[in-house]
Amino acid sequence: MKDKVVIITGAARGLGQKYSCEFAKAGAKVVFADVNSCNDTEDEMKKITNEFLNLSLDVTDPSSCENLAKKTKEKFGRIDVLVNNAALYGALKSSRFEDIDSDQWDRAMDVNVKGVWNCCKAVVPVMREQKGGSIINIASLAALYGMPYAADYSASKAAVLGLTRVIAREVGKDGIRVNSVAPSMVKTESAAEFLGEKSERGFEVIAKGQILQKTLEVDDIYGTILYLASDQSEFVTGQTMMVDGGSVLL
Repeated sequence: MKDKVVIITGAARGLGQKYSCEFAKAGAKVVFADVNSCNDTEDEMKKITNEFLNLSLDVTDPSSCENLAKKTKEKFGRIDVLVNNAALYGALKSSRFEDIDSDQWDRAMDVNVKGVWNCCKAVVPVMREQKGGSIINIASLAALYGMPYAADYSASKAAVLGLTRVIAREVGKDGIRVNSVAPSMVKTESAAEFLGEKSERGFEVIAKGQILQKTLEVDDIYGTILYLASDQSEFVTGQTMMVDGGSVLL
């Protein structure tokens, strides 16, 4: 990963912050962006490297995504990897499908689906010009399993899987790879917010429903993303990598 230029969205905290730091440790030049302040992430990055860029990003706004690509190219000259990590999850109110608020549904689709689309559109011209790149879209086990009381989230992540396959087919001739990663519930602040006051019990129940009966931690998912970003996966595209402790086999 040395000297590769990596963009990570949704990087203000949790998984996005972890990905940013781990890519930096691997030698990448990292652009981390979020609609919220990334100052905490910047503080962590300064302990590792000074080869980074901190940007504000609203993934629902095409011009904001275009600015992300523009600023990245101006700073580092290229874009090798995009990790589409930004998503609404913890902020979504858990409800039966027929009780989900229409505005919440639309917001989930705007961020989780349109946001991925906008960011892909922004970076592909740069990757096409340089004849290569890797896009990694963060989906979820919910897309395949169907998470009860989270129809909006599950549907949005299922859309990400379909979008990944379509874009992979369309840009493969340009040397651009597009894959998705579908984790089970990762123990993050957002997951705890979604589960509410009984979050610890929720994590235990989820772990017991997996072949590997342990809670998925932030550290458990990075290796898969690093693999898809690296040249070791240069013949892998259009795929969904499950990081779910074997849940889909049950």
